[in-house]
Amino acid sequence: MKIAVDFDGTIVENKYPLIGEEKMFAIETLKQLQQRGHQIILWTYRTGKELEEAVEFCRKRGLEFYAVNNNYPEEKPEDGLPRKINADLFIDDRNLGGFIEWGKAWQMITNETIESLELQFNNQKKSFWKRLFG
Repeated sequence: MKIAVDFDGTIVENKYPLIGEEKMFAIETLKQLQQRGHQIILWTYRTGKELEEAVEFCRKRGLEFYAVNNNYPEEKPEDGLPRKINADLFIDDRNLGGFIEWGKAWQMITNETIESLELQFNNQKKSFWKRLFG
């Protein structure tokens, strides 16, 4: 599934043009969705330097996007394609009713509880230390 996700107010607290604090479970949830084969597209109002800062913020935390403000990585603005992203799902704080929180988003997408995400994350941390010292 292609999932378009907003940055300000969704991955981080909205402090635009600054970068706010990461929302709880945001990056880890998106990384787990990627590991399950979902393509994550960063779909944000940010451009230029502010966009680069947002992408780098995520990259430093281990989240690489399938595409950024595009439908696919090779797409160029000069291709004349519409700005609307072709995604199966949009995650944004500007939805009707606002952002629901990452735990509920995880449950809606995977039909699993947030505890399953925490368990996977904890198991990955344990396996890292086991590989390192085991």
